[in-house]
Amino acid sequence: MTTPPVPSAATDHSTLRKSMGVPTLVFFGLSYMVPMTVFTTYGIANEITGGFLSTAYLLTLLAMLFTACSYAFMGRAVPSAGSAYAYTRVGLGSGIGFLTGWTVMIDYILLPMLNYLLIGLYLHERFPGLPAWAFSLTALALVTVLNIVGVAAVKSANVVLVLLQVVFFGIFFVYAARAFDPSVQPLDPFIGQGFDMSAIAAGAAVLCLSFLGFDAVSTMAEEAREPRRSIPRAVILTTVIGGLFFVLVAWFAHMAGPEVMTGDAADVAAVTLLGRIGGNLLTALFLAAYITGALGSALASQASVSRILYAMGRDGLLPRAIFGTISPRFRTPVGAVFVVAAISLSALVANVDFVASIVSFGALSAFTMVNLSVIATYLVRAKNRTATTWLLYGVVPAIGFLLTAWLWTSLAPLTVGLGVAWILVGVFRLLWHTRMFTRPVPRMHITE
Repeated sequence: MTTPPVPSAATDHSTLRKSMGVPTLVFFGLSYMVPMTVFTTYGIANEITGGFLSTAYLLTLLAMLFTACSYAFMGRAVPSAGSAYAYTRVGLGSGIGFLTGWTVMIDYILLPMLNYLLIGLYLHERFPGLPAWAFSLTALALVTVLNIVGVAAVKSANVVLVLLQVVFFGIFFVYAARAFDPSVQPLDPFIGQGFDMSAIAAGAAVLCLSFLGFDAVSTMAEEAREPRRSIPRAVILTTVIGGLFFVLVAWFAHMAGPEVMTGDAADVAAVTLLGRIGGNLLTALFLAAYITGALGSALASQASVSRILYAMGRDGLLPRAIFGTISPRFRTPVGAVFVVAAISLSALVANVDFVASIVSFGALSAFTMVNLSVIATYLVRAKNRTATTWLLYGVVPAIGFLLTAWLWTSLAPLTVGLGVAWILVGVFRLLWHTRMFTRPVPRMHITE
């Protein structure tokens, strides 16, 4: 099977050192997924699905596996720094690529807020004498100051953060196994009384944010050895390993605590469960691993999005006076950092369900467009069409498209409405910058 031709802009030669093999790429993808994220949506997803979190993760894994195949296919066609923006730009054209990149910006902008929100909720649960907003505000202020001054040590701490999470999960599995409810059967976490497929799909739609790691792998193509081979393999392995791990954690949690917490209790249901099965020791270890990881994630994501906004401001896609300048003293994009911090202040009043759903909207939109990009790249433009190519590049991405589109429509109407409004803003910006398509479509700096 031949790789279809792609525009030359997508195949720029990289000067970065190609040092990453498949194992390194998989570790990178899994660390980006942040294993502790399974507890981020544990309560709200359990509430949505009526306790069938394991089934929701299986459905999400199925949908993401087809989409991961599409990422793998596009990784062969676009062996430079990838991601949904680059793949869609190649497969569907510059205009659709711009709008896909614009939609993905929702994830970049809101991920820091989600971290601050969860830090506040979990620390308040542990120390109820202080309000959640105080913890969120403190974390926001700390990360913002560090981003302004400049931080260079985040990557070196990545391995330590992942190992801390591995230690926690090892202890969690031991405690959970000792606390299994004898009245719960092994298949109960997957199917049973009260099973509702529409509720499972709604929960799976929220859980898509847990699978952003395979998208991150695609951005490392220029630093990967044999990217046409290593990136596709790493994308698939990251998806399968991460997805099965999430299913396993959800299964152990259900076997140890099958009850479903609702309302405000759902936001901190993970802490409640851990306290019940492991007492103060397990709860303290969880908070140490989770808060440390959340702070690291907030630091990295706020730094990343501020530099994306800076690049867009420098290129005239956003107001240059605010976004397109850097601090003469610290050499950091202070204006963009403050804008992200101001948006993140919404963590003081927002709720986990809403923010997680918005992030999932951006992810699902990008996944949907990548599936379509495979069909356009390999079937519409390619000259060689055989039964095998129709199966791989037609049926597989079509199933991935239908599954992600189904999950996309399973999101709450308010989430979809706000997401569509954001896309419409992107459409107006595209029309403005191209002067109704009389000028070239501007490039966006989505990858670092």
